[in-house]
Amino acid sequence: MTTEFLVNQIKQKKSFLCIGLDTDLDKIPLHLLEEEDPIFSFNKAIIDATHDVCVAYKPNIAFYEAYGLQGWQALEKTMAYLNENHPEIFTIADAKRGDIGNTSTRYAKAFFETLNFDSITVAPYMGKDSVEPFLTFEDKHTILLALTSNEGAFDFQTRMLEQKELYKEVLLTSSRYKNSENLMYVIGATKASYLAEIRKIVPNSFFLVPGVGAQGGSLEEVCKYGMNDQIGLLVNSSRGILYASKDEKFDQSARKEALKLQKEMENYLQR
Repeated sequence: MTTEFLVNQIKQKKSFLCIGLDTDLDKIPLHLLEEEDPIFSFNKAIIDATHDVCVAYKPNIAFYEAYGLQGWQALEKTMAYLNENHPEIFTIADAKRGDIGNTSTRYAKAFFETLNFDSITVAPYMGKDSVEPFLTFEDKHTILLALTSNEGAFDFQTRMLEQKELYKEVLLTSSRYKNSENLMYVIGATKASYLAEIRKIVPNSFFLVPGVGAQGGSLEEVCKYGMNDQIGLLVNSSRGILYASKDEKFDQSARKEALKLQKEMENYLQR
């Protein structure tokens, strides 16, 4: 999955929507719990209903690891289904990994080769030798946590470091890493006002933007400050789409919510 291919998909679908597959057995419709694999059944229904209005899916790995072997098998089946039936979809392992040397290489192999994800989220706290192993994989992307949407982001990310906020140092330093053209960045929608400054540091990078919808982020502001000539945005929505309803037509309710966002995105793309 090259960046050029992703941009073409965005233009064709008139959408830069990413749907987070944060599947929680406590929230899915009750009738699915009777299925042999309720997690996969839920994911498949969501994918079948929304794949034409989004360009990416982002399983949050914690929601699968929490169920042990059952969850991991559901993740494997979900990825196999996507790769076989919708290879045009950009897939993101929201794993937030990050460790030194050989450990990072093994994480990369697990998600890029074994599960065949197109990208993975990575924590930058341990520095270059924890990030660069991910960047060596051809046509795979590493999405670095830069400025996140959670309340605790202000604990460290916006602290001043030699008259510069720490998140800016992360952006600047990582842009010099080997194979940095394979980098993308997580920028929270609730921090949309920061996007103009961030674009000055990494003008050509793609941003994965969580926080629109349930967390209160504004799609209009994200587009105003974050969009570049190649669009450069993947805006994620999870709960607002996945759990739009809990009845037997949950997939159609999910589609309606996804379609609302897609139509809004189409308007910004036309501008």
